[in-house]
Amino acid sequence: QVQLVESGGGLVQPGGSLRLSCAASGILVSDAAMGWYRQAPGKEREWVASIFKGGATTYPDSVKGRFTISRDNAENTVYLQMNSLKPEDTAVYYCNRPHLVVSRTASWGQGTQVTVSS
Repeated sequence: QVQLVESGGGLVQPGGSLRLSCAASGILVSDAAMGWYRQAPGKEREWVASIFKGGATTYPDSVKGRFTISRDNAENTVYLQMNSLKPEDTAVYYCNRPHLVVSRTASWGQGTQVTVSS
């Protein structure tokens, strides 16, 4: 049974930083592509970052240069470092496996709320 548990969200002022964690069990993050996604109220869930098995990373233009995805194989955890946060980054953030998201077969956890506001 694969389980992904997100944490690290909170309230932060514009320009601030947060680091999100995605603790995995049932899979090895070192052996899988992993991604971060977010969903703002009233909007569709959108992709935020991916890290591939070989370590390559990719981001949409909306977060490129501000967000960094990484993983700790020993902790079996994927991270999302978010800097220069903007109010439009406010959303619930989730981690998941991209191939399941693309095939629309992904199960989603609780996510972690990020609120950027002064």
